[in-house]
Amino acid sequence: MEAANTENNLAAQIDRPHVILSSRRRWAVTAGVLLGMFLAALEATVVGAAMPTIIASLGGMDRYSWVVSAYLLTATVTVPIWGKLSDIYGRRPLYLAGIATFLLGSALSGASQTMTQLITFRAVQGLGAGALVPLSLTINGDIFTPQERTRIQGLFSGMWGLASIIGPLAGGFITDNFSWHWVFYINIPFGLAAAIIVGLALVEPKRAEPPVVDYAGAAWLTFSITALLIGLIESAHPEMWTSPLMIISGISFILFGILFIRAEKRAIEPIVPLSLFRNRMVAVGSITSFLTGTAMFGSITFVPLLVQGVWGGTATEAGSALTPFLLGWVGMAIVGGKLMLKVGYRSTVLTGLAIMAVSFVILSSFDIHTPRWLLLANLGLMGSGMGMVMLALLITIQSSVERQVLGVATSLQQFSRSIGGAVGVAIMGAVLTISLMSHRQDIQRETHLPEAEVEKIVHNISDLMRPETRAKMPPEALGPLAEGLSDALQNAFIVGAFFAGLGLLSGFWLPSFRATASSKAVKEAAEMASSSKECERMLMAEMTTIDAENEPAAIEPKADANRRG
Repeated sequence: MEAANTENNLAAQIDRPHVILSSRRRWAVTAGVLLGMFLAALEATVVGAAMPTIIASLGGMDRYSWVVSAYLLTATVTVPIWGKLSDIYGRRPLYLAGIATFLLGSALSGASQTMTQLITFRAVQGLGAGALVPLSLTINGDIFTPQERTRIQGLFSGMWGLASIIGPLAGGFITDNFSWHWVFYINIPFGLAAAIIVGLALVEPKRAEPPVVDYAGAAWLTFSITALLIGLIESAHPEMWTSPLMIISGISFILFGILFIRAEKRAIEPIVPLSLFRNRMVAVGSITSFLTGTAMFGSITFVPLLVQGVWGGTATEAGSALTPFLLGWVGMAIVGGKLMLKVGYRSTVLTGLAIMAVSFVILSSFDIHTPRWLLLANLGLMGSGMGMVMLALLITIQSSVERQVLGVATSLQQFSRSIGGAVGVAIMGAVLTISLMSHRQDIQRETHLPEAEVEKIVHNISDLMRPETRAKMPPEALGPLAEGLSDALQNAFIVGAFFAGLGLLSGFWLPSFRATASSKAVKEAAEMASSSKECERMLMAEMTTIDAENEPAAIEPKADANRRG
């Protein structure tokens, strides 16, 4: 009798959401958080297409990678902080604070007059972006039952996929037809609408038993990675290699890294649980995610430079060049779930890593004479490899750990990829700058211009990015300068190919299922992910960093309960 009552109570809890709202309020909240998620997803890809034009307007080619790395860093390390604070103070105030921070960063980014200002304000924007996606999913989990949540998740993942695909196209169109400033300003009306809707419609119960927040871990990690990024980006200037700044950056990276590890060992709820790395699947999978992140963000960041700076294309053309990458990612991720059932996860991951490595090698051979269709085909191939790798890794990592740490292990994969992206973009940016500086003598030899004039042209290489300034450049300098940028981008893409190759090598250290999880559990997870609805849900999980507590899982509680029963 007692067992029956307990089962009935559990069933009642499952059938009731944590936050009970009227139907009208619930759908209003859903619309508001969907709009917020659309903004976050759009921002992840829309700026890339506008970056060459931004560089042409503000200058600071040697700071190009900072605009991406600063945003990625703050958006990544603040995700668990927003999640924990929302457990203490409620979802609504933290969601509104996240949107306010994001919109403040957007407005200031759009008003930037220098690259230093833009980098700073992009970091502010990233602070707010760290709240939008995870808290959107958390609110979704609060106001819907588990059964309803599965259906609603299709809306969220569809919105994420749509925004990711149209982002580059929108960024290019806005830049060409209005101004690059509006790439940031466009967030403001939609963000305000989302904030008003959620602020008025979402009513929550009071919170109890607040969780412990790992502030120290987040702070030491931010300081350590920031010091590393400063060192990597400043290394683009050879005269800085022995400067006090480089020495301080190196020491700070090591010191803060040690403090981060010590903090994580002592933290009750660490931002990066080090104990999970004893699981070989999680450890190797995180390394693979880190390395593939460098390649992924490198392509999104630097391909627009090839289209605009080398080929003389528009911002719209630069944005459309990234569309095959994102379409390949989405399409092959869906196929990858089914492919796992036939060939196994390891073969799927290794095939995807090999495709990525080959496509990056091909990308590193592109120059001023390469036809556009070949770039589009190669980026589609690269995106297909990424889709095969990331979804298969996500499913397998989830299947290799205990249920109680499933969310943490899953978020660790996206965390690793985002940090890898920030570091990889910084390294590729440094290589790009060094390569450009090394072409000064070649340009002078081919143009016969005075050394001072060549120096001026090289430092103003951003003039290549805009058709109007490109047309005013001396004809004898235009060709050699475009060739120099092409060669520099080839070197940057070679670095990307190197990281993709390391990712392929790391894939061979991935354990077999016998070493990590039962084949039954893995098959169950893969079968779930092979359905279109589940795959959409899992796809969004692996395309962004989500609060560990609310990570979508390949194995649902129902299946877990059946195993316990």
